[in-house]
Amino acid sequence: MEFSGRKWRKLRLAGDQRNASYPHCLQFYLQPPSENISLIEFENLAIDRVKLLKSVENLGVSYVKGTEQYQSKLESELRKLKFSYRENLEDEYEPRRRDHISHFILRLAYCQSEELRRWFIQQEMDLLRFRFSILPKDKIQDFLKDSQLQFEAISDEEKTLREQEIVASSPSLSGLKLGFESIYKIPFADALDLFRGRKVYLEDGFAYVPLKDIVAIILNEFRAKLSKALALTARSLPAVQSDERLQPLLNHLSHSYTGQDYSTQGNVGKISLDQIDLLSTKSFPPCMRQLHKALRENHHLRHGGRMQYGLFLKGIGLTLEQALQFWKQEFIKGKMDPDKFDKGYSYNIRHSFGKEGKRTDYTPFSCLKIILSNPPSQGDYHGCPFRHSDPELLKQKLQSYKISPGGISQVDDCGFSLNHPNQFFCESQRILNGGKDIKKEPIQPETPQPKPSVQKTKDASSALASLNSSLEMDMEGLEDYFSEDS
Repeated sequence: MEFSGRKWRKLRLAGDQRNASYPHCLQFYLQPPSENISLIEFENLAIDRVKLLKSVENLGVSYVKGTEQYQSKLESELRKLKFSYRENLEDEYEPRRRDHISHFILRLAYCQSEELRRWFIQQEMDLLRFRFSILPKDKIQDFLKDSQLQFEAISDEEKTLREQEIVASSPSLSGLKLGFESIYKIPFADALDLFRGRKVYLEDGFAYVPLKDIVAIILNEFRAKLSKALALTARSLPAVQSDERLQPLLNHLSHSYTGQDYSTQGNVGKISLDQIDLLSTKSFPPCMRQLHKALRENHHLRHGGRMQYGLFLKGIGLTLEQALQFWKQEFIKGKMDPDKFDKGYSYNIRHSFGKEGKRTDYTPFSCLKIILSNPPSQGDYHGCPFRHSDPELLKQKLQSYKISPGGISQVDDCGFSLNHPNQFFCESQRILNGGKDIKKEPIQPETPQPKPSVQKTKDASSALASLNSSLEMDMEGLEDYFSEDS
């Protein structure tokens, strides 16, 4: 793909050639585009693609993936942004061309860090899942072949011969007869996840997978290929960044996915210290509920827990004065001398609010930040329970929260994309308050408030629609935050 300032050339293809270039509304993006485009089109395509992926992300928060509402709204977004979404539509060449080129442009922007790659891959996977779900059955085999996937639908005779074994081995077909259900014969190695869960029939090194289950395998293949492609793109990135025309745009795009940073400015003073215990049982995510419980019981948290929980409380509205009072009261219950707290901990609390040191106003940790940095060791209570806890202990903990067995089994399958503890809190409060935000507590006149550095969200719904996949945090100095463990 080459770029020029003013003059540019589009590929001019006859009808059959145009259809051959993009035979389907979805693809694995195996071949990069080779035409010349203008810088203006480059920028417009990139921006539209980011808008599309943000819509995919936000709809995954507001609706259960795969439901009628989710499908219709995502289709509407694709239509509005002029990207391909359905087969058999007239003049689909241009939307598919836009889809192809814009995907590769964002590869340049989102290959720059592990965080960016994770976000990009997740949204592209959700987009592919949607497109595959509306792909006509008679087009699936052609799509698999064009995507270089060696999956073949078996004949009716083979289905009849193995019907009993396939139905008995596939939970998705429970209580059903195969009938018109397509069954795909794929190499055993490509169906390991289904095999581990004992959800597939195996014979002679091949897995016989129903159409309902094959989407997970296709998505795994897509993720693996895209992950590898992004790693290769990152290697060649220095050459692209040397182009002064592209570097500013790519840097801007790579930060466009981040939504609300859940800093204290938008929520300051919205809760009181008396509310925290009740809120912890109603609206805290499991990671923060676990930290709060440990703090109340032990009157102490190690520095990893204090960092994670302290910034979360700041994000839900605790002021600096409230934070100092909250931590001091709790630590004194643990027989800590008040003077020792003032000397050893107060500075670090003020530091996290941007009042000391480099004056950096730190934001709460996202789920990705919690998972990837500083895993908990024995005696720690921070981290992500879904990633760092034993599954059986996690199940017991969820049961203690009075979650039904059916609810527990659906936790990992709910279809929502919650990527931030503070987003969990906001979503919970919105639901509990009938779509309204929590009532703001009166702020004492003498309490100084930091000036807002970001525009306040206009309403709770738009705030919840924007996820935070972890802003880049300047960690220098923050490692000392609550560093004493006495």
